[in-house]
Amino acid sequence: MGFDFREHPDGSVHITHHGRRATTLRGARALQFLAEVNGDDPQRVMARWTGNYRRGNERTARNHPRNR
Repeated sequence: MGFDFREHPDGSVHITHHGRRATTLRGARALQFLAEVNGDDPQRVMARWTGNYRRGNERTARNHPRNR
């Protein structure tokens, strides 16, 4: 999906999407992210933390008569 993250010496974490910075996490949020990304699917975790993830209504919208 194109996500990557980099941990910096000051404790912050930069998450990028296709080479462009999507978000920066600091402090407790950065620690929580690092714990979560090591235990689960990293691409899905990064998508969720940046807000760039599917919302579950794509199939419904595709099947709507207005979109045919």
